[in-house]
Amino acid sequence: MFERIRTMKIWLVAVAVVIAIASLLTSNYLIRDLQQEERNKMEVWAEAMRSLNDADEYTDLNLVLKVINGNNTIPVIVLDRDGNVQTHRNLSRQFSATDDSVSVLSRMARRMKADGNSIRIFPNMQSFDQPVGGEVEFIEICYDESLMLKRLAAWPYIQLSVVIIFVVVAIFALFSSMKAEQNKVWVGLSKETAHQLGTPISSLMAWSTVLRETYPDDQLLPEMEKDVQRLERIAERFSKIGSIPEPKPEDVGEIIQRVVDYMHRRTSNKVRMTTDLPADPVIVPLVASLFEWVLENLCKNAVDAMSGSGSIDIHLSETDAQAIIEVHDTGKGIAKSNFGSVFKPGFTTKERGWGLGLSLAKRIVEQYHRGRIFVKSSELGHGTTFRIELPK
Repeated sequence: MFERIRTMKIWLVAVAVVIAIASLLTSNYLIRDLQQEERNKMEVWAEAMRSLNDADEYTDLNLVLKVINGNNTIPVIVLDRDGNVQTHRNLSRQFSATDDSVSVLSRMARRMKADGNSIRIFPNMQSFDQPVGGEVEFIEICYDESLMLKRLAAWPYIQLSVVIIFVVVAIFALFSSMKAEQNKVWVGLSKETAHQLGTPISSLMAWSTVLRETYPDDQLLPEMEKDVQRLERIAERFSKIGSIPEPKPEDVGEIIQRVVDYMHRRTSNKVRMTTDLPADPVIVPLVASLFEWVLENLCKNAVDAMSGSGSIDIHLSETDAQAIIEVHDTGKGIAKSNFGSVFKPGFTTKERGWGLGLSLAKRIVEQYHRGRIFVKSSELGHGTTFRIELPK
């Protein structure tokens, strides 16, 4: 499933990149062609202005005026040789004959010239090129890109933003769907496991009672009853996965000690387990049976990482806002690149294993206790320290 998610993410990003590149290239070609077309239009418009300036009483101005008045899209400012504004067309605002509007028009004209959008025309001459030698009167046509061209230039970035938003929403929806599907699997598997364990546990409890009445002095019966109670606690844990159990104030130190006592009886003598607990109780709202599961998973993983020989140290401390538990082992350690991956379902470094223990621990700590669990430190060949932070 995770490989499928990664593949879909890659495809979504690839499609977004292709769309973005294609859109930018297409728009760039269109903008370049339209810029050249507007330049050609302005040269015709400038030629019409020259013809208007050169006209006498015998000149037919119908075509000239039609060309000049036909420009309804391209902003234009006409300057004389000294840079004074003579007239303007198609600007976004209307200017009155005030010093302020004239200065604004002058600034706009300077910006247009700086962008290379200006054409000089010389009355009584047949070329836009300035003659050599002498001071010659000329008129300078400064123009800006049309509103349509500016919109077209902005469109690729708007389109790119939409594509990015689409990809982000699609990936988020994909993750939400996969997470919901994963949660359903977790809950269904847990409930079914608790249900399947219920009947044999009830039978074992009944047989335990019969055996105690029949053999009251048998020394093995208490141990068997402990194992039955253990199975009952495991079934209770599975039944609470997917539900919303109510946390109750618990002494974290007592829970740690219960887990250590349980692990002592079920691990090799070569594994040394020590605890560093404060003298006063550390009270935190907990679902005790589930939190014991977290600590057991950490301890079992530590035992596996040490290959059955080493030490596990559990340290408990508190601040005004939270209780802090650190579980340190002397195992083979975790590569730094895998710090975030160890909590993902399916991740395991063991030849046998489902890779669900730490994922389940993270779920219990974060979703049921609003806490945090992470790899505080690890060094290959020297061990790992997991840290749990629980709000008080």
